[in-house]
Amino acid sequence: MSKEEIYERLNKVFQDVFDDDTITVNENTTADDIEDWDSLEHINLVSAVEQEFAIKFTMAQVVGMKNVGEMVDIIMTSN
Repeated sequence: MSKEEIYERLNKVFQDVFDDDTITVNENTTADDIEDWDSLEHINLVSAVEQEFAIKFTMAQVVGMKNVGEMVDIIMTSN
């Protein structure tokens, strides 16, 4: 799977989780860039991403992710 394909699928996940069809993520997107991205929504987001890509993040990965680019890197190495 290419990074472009992952970003396309992530955009849909983010749009669903945050109920905002205008969200488009890139490698530098952080919680500061999305208004409703708080700690509770982070848990929902991680769960939705895990389901979408049939992966399971470790706690260290969840805590260590600084932006969407790092999430994509983890997804790429998990598939």
